[in-house]
Amino acid sequence: MEDATLVFPVEGTKKGESENNGKTVSLLMYTSDDSSWKLSKGMSDGGCSDPSVVEWEKDKLMMMTACDGARRRVYESGDKGESWTEALGTLSRVWGNKHKGHEKGVGSGFITATVGGDQKKVMLVTLPVYSKEKEDKEEKEKSELHLWLTDNTHIVDIGPVSEKDEDDVTASSLLYESAEGEDGNHEDKLIALYEKKKKGDGESTHSLWSVRLTEQ
Repeated sequence: MEDATLVFPVEGTKKGESENNGKTVSLLMYTSDDSSWKLSKGMSDGGCSDPSVVEWEKDKLMMMTACDGARRRVYESGDKGESWTEALGTLSRVWGNKHKGHEKGVGSGFITATVGGDQKKVMLVTLPVYSKEKEDKEEKEKSELHLWLTDNTHIVDIGPVSEKDEDDVTASSLLYESAEGEDGNHEDKLIALYEKKKKGDGESTHSLWSVRLTEQ
């Protein structure tokens, strides 16, 4: 964060309430001095996992989670996670998940960046998009990684960034660096890391891929 606080998203299991008993929740751990960590009191609704967190404005955190009910929920906090408010009407519940099953185990890329000559601050998101294709008279579900850009009001689908093949795209992460290059010119680097799952006879195999997205 701008105040040098290190924030780390974590998952927990909520107990003691009948409705959410045993359900996964998303929350934060943070430290300001590297000597001790604090666990935020606030958390997501039950059934939300795989959190990603960014600082959108000074002291304002945004947390994206993968939730039951086939939707991604986004929460806002201005007090380091002591309380969370769902960002309804802006980013929350905009992104869905696969046609069948839950979003469990599929983390998203979620970072902030400055783009354009006016140095406009935006959020960048990577998530798999699922589709169904006919193959030998059977429907087969496929996924490919898409990149989105948002200013917290408008959302633009930049398009697919993963290789198009038979493998499923699952979890992803984004890396962004803005610095001065060796030639003295300003240089931006945006890289997507993503996991691919290949289904075969028996167990599935997983592999890690990277793609540079600066030109996107």
